[in-house]
Amino acid sequence: MSAPLDLTPEERAELFGGFGPDEHAAEAEQRWGGTQAWTDAMRRSSAYTKQDWQRFMAEAGDLSSRMADAMRSGAPADGELAMALAEEHRAHISRWCYDCTYEIHRGLGDLYVTDPRFTASIDATAPGLAAYCQAAITANADRHTT
Repeated sequence: MSAPLDLTPEERAELFGGFGPDEHAAEAEQRWGGTQAWTDAMRRSSAYTKQDWQRFMAEAGDLSSRMADAMRSGAPADGELAMALAEEHRAHISRWCYDCTYEIHRGLGDLYVTDPRFTASIDATAPGLAAYCQAAITANADRHTT
């Protein structure tokens, strides 16, 4: 997704911190540009206001914190708590971005551990969180698709 063009540089920094969505737009379009998910994400995000982005980021941050708490508590990644959080993550993406099928969600989970940029960003919340999320996403997808 790309940030709306009407956000000021200050608003972008406030919302996204050191991450610049537009810096990765060309790569994302190259990878997923021909998909329905890409089309839906671009259509939806182009209409988002600053308040929409704030809500999106707050929900994502809360979910990441709760996933990190689950990991730190020793909850297994294939246990009910972690899988419920993975399902909530999938629903968050579907609500804000595009229809996140279990297949797509599984691919995102894999990306979290195979792309060092994603791993570093996710693990900034808690070391090992990217792998924990990937395992929870996989377990959740497995229970819904097998």
